[in-house]
Amino acid sequence: MNVISSIALSGMNAAQTRLQATAHNIANLNTPGFKRQEVSQSTVTEGGTLAQVSDSAGSSVELETDMVQQLQAKNSYLANLSVFKANNAMLGTLLNIKA
Repeated sequence: MNVISSIALSGMNAAQTRLQATAHNIANLNTPGFKRQEVSQSTVTEGGTLAQVSDSAGSSVELETDMVQQLQAKNSYLANLSVFKANNAMLGTLLNIKA
């Protein structure tokens, strides 16, 4: 897999992790003893991003934040998917030119 595809794929994975954490927060909002999950992202030396989930130390009810983060995760996923598709189309065109 080339560098652009792997970077876009890591972005899609990070967006999926963020979406899963916010879905968990919303689904368990009224559960006794619930701890909100937060996702932190960091860059990877080889390129791309890494998402890690941890329990929040703060308030366990932040519905507005979770809803906004779900929208951000969806848009991030779609943007990375567009990059992935464009890269594959470009590589396909290059292969057709060489053949």
